[in-house]
Amino acid sequence: MKIHEVRALSTDQIETQLNDTREELMKLRFQMTSGELSDFTRLRQTRRSIARLSTVLNERLRDTESEENHE
Repeated sequence: MKIHEVRALSTDQIETQLNDTREELMKLRFQMTSGELSDFTRLRQTRRSIARLSTVLNERLRDTESEENHE
């Protein structure tokens, strides 16, 4: 998922996507340890997706906090 796609999502959708992606990473790690995983690039892609989602979510939370402080 590209950054512009993440920014187009609502905050609730980002949180849901983040939870789903974290579960996917956990499953990939289990597959890796059991020897079932053949495409190791999916681990990297999943970690980067988590980072993108977390970054946008933190930006939004920081923006809402700053707006509350200015009022």
